[in-house]
Amino acid sequence: MKYLVLSDIHGDLTRLEKVLDFFEKEQYDMLVILGDIMNYGPRNGTPEGLNALGVADRLNALSDKVIAIRGNCDSEVDQMLLKFPMLGDYAMLVINGKRFFLTHGHRFNPENMPWVGHDVFFYGHTHKWLLEERAEGKCRIICNTGSITFPKGGNEPTFVTIEEDLTICVRDLEGKTIKELRIKS
Repeated sequence: MKYLVLSDIHGDLTRLEKVLDFFEKEQYDMLVILGDIMNYGPRNGTPEGLNALGVADRLNALSDKVIAIRGNCDSEVDQMLLKFPMLGDYAMLVINGKRFFLTHGHRFNPENMPWVGHDVFFYGHTHKWLLEERAEGKCRIICNTGSITFPKGGNEPTFVTIEEDLTICVRDLEGKTIKELRIKS
């Protein structure tokens, strides 16, 4: 299976459409959303393509392919608009025997790692992409998807893919690979 992972959409339908075009064109199997789906948040500006209802409608059309995590800007009211669960603080995926811990990043993050064992740690929240392998610690690979709407730290808008051979790719909105790392057996 192939996974596309993103975080921090913040209600921007225009940018979400670009990512979903890539998702459909490249035939990804699952869409993993690491929180902050519709609400743009009090510390951010208003996104150019703000359309929370449009974001909900577009994602609901893919509800059988969505795994979603709650972000710090997501609420029970948001859940009422969505046809897939998104109120969990984390989820675990096992892909080809590797354990992926998925979270938004405001509770669990590289400075406050979860207690459960895992091989790969995925988060968002900071709006700064990161993909690195670590020699020590609870997990071997840490990945931050960045944000498709409000990238910070001079970064461009990004999302991440997990390919069938367990290659993790950070990509720009056009789908171009910025950095990749393959999970070793």
